[in-house]
Amino acid sequence: MIFEQFEARLTLRVVLLFGVLCLSAFAVAWSQWLYLMVLLPLLAYQLTDLIRLQRKAQEELNQFVESIHYRDFSRYFDVKHAPAELQNLRQGFNEINTTFKVISKEKETQYHYLQKILELIDTGILSYKLEGGEVVWMNEALKRLLQLPYLRTIHSLEKRDAELYADVAGLQPGQSKIATASLDKNAVKILLSATAFQTDGQTYKLIAFQNVNEALDETESKAWQKLLSVMTHEIMNSIAPISSLADTLKNRLQESLVNGATTEDVEDLEVGISTIKRRSEGLLKFAETYRNLNKIITLNLQCVSLREQFANLQRLMQPTLTQKQISLEVELKEPEITLEADANLLDQVLINLLVNAIESLKGRPEPRICLAAYRASNGKVVVKISDNGSGMSREVQEKIFIPFFSTKKQGSGIGLSLCKQIVMLHKGTIQVQSVEGVGTAFFLRFG
Repeated sequence: MIFEQFEARLTLRVVLLFGVLCLSAFAVAWSQWLYLMVLLPLLAYQLTDLIRLQRKAQEELNQFVESIHYRDFSRYFDVKHAPAELQNLRQGFNEINTTFKVISKEKETQYHYLQKILELIDTGILSYKLEGGEVVWMNEALKRLLQLPYLRTIHSLEKRDAELYADVAGLQPGQSKIATASLDKNAVKILLSATAFQTDGQTYKLIAFQNVNEALDETESKAWQKLLSVMTHEIMNSIAPISSLADTLKNRLQESLVNGATTEDVEDLEVGISTIKRRSEGLLKFAETYRNLNKIITLNLQCVSLREQFANLQRLMQPTLTQKQISLEVELKEPEITLEADANLLDQVLINLLVNAIESLKGRPEPRICLAAYRASNGKVVVKISDNGSGMSREVQEKIFIPFFSTKKQGSGIGLSLCKQIVMLHKGTIQVQSVEGVGTAFFLRFG
């Protein structure tokens, strides 16, 4: 609006100048020299005034552009003492400067606010240029964590901790990794998370450093407590009968030595010794199973069609399902969905989960198992095995992946532990959802 008013005034001057030029041309054509003598000074004045106005406007514009260039939004253009033609222009410049000043103040406030937040959090933050490795910013939490007062470039970290530097430099945007930082001969576990962004033609990498030592120690301690609890229970179940039976055999042997051994006594001793042997072998098998839990370390990855995998699995399990009158439903939202996996190991996981589902359906009305696969919104492939069986309590759900924990009388307790290990080797996750009396669902997420 302001510039439109300035343009209107300028247009009026041009029109008046054009009118005077026309009258002067008319006076020359008709030899009206007297009129020409009057019009020439007026013409000169108008030209001078127009040039002065343009020059003044140009100077005002140059000053405004200079204030914007140097971010000097405090500059004020005097409106009251300006020529009438420039008052609106100066008022417009002042309003624009005020708007820029408000925006600049808001940005500065947000910047300081963000800095304070980043300084208050315990997570270390590091930002550096991908080209050259120049460190742009690091917060106080990172300085305390790495015990470094300053980093000029990310490459400077290599001299301090080569292993941590390799993990940071090799971490791709969107990835996370547990790394180890060596601090004063102490090793600290750090969770690294990376992202990248571009601005002003430069690519920056942002790394978050989170000290997870305490969390890992607490988790490890709880895992050991659960594992030892289960192992103690299993071992005591074997040792207590052995100890009791050995004590009984000892008393019988002493009685036989005093009273003379009979055929019945010998047979009882043989049966007792056989029982002790069998239970001892059970303990040895238990220990061997525990030792072999981590033997699966390599995968034979290939493109697996889940439709074919499910079809083979259905043919394999159908006799058992038919015998137990259990219906198996297969759901594939995308029939051509595939997965990079070891087909044999994946079969082992699915068979184990199906067998567990069959066990949970004993005595249930209209027993049903659903085997499904779909692609989640985040792009991961999800395989779901659900049933309408007896379900599990929350306490059982927390322990089912612990080695040797089993709710079955004859169970070894390693099936679901192996399943979890196989899924983790595929860089996937396995989760369980269960409600007592309603059913159970296992979710395998890959990709």
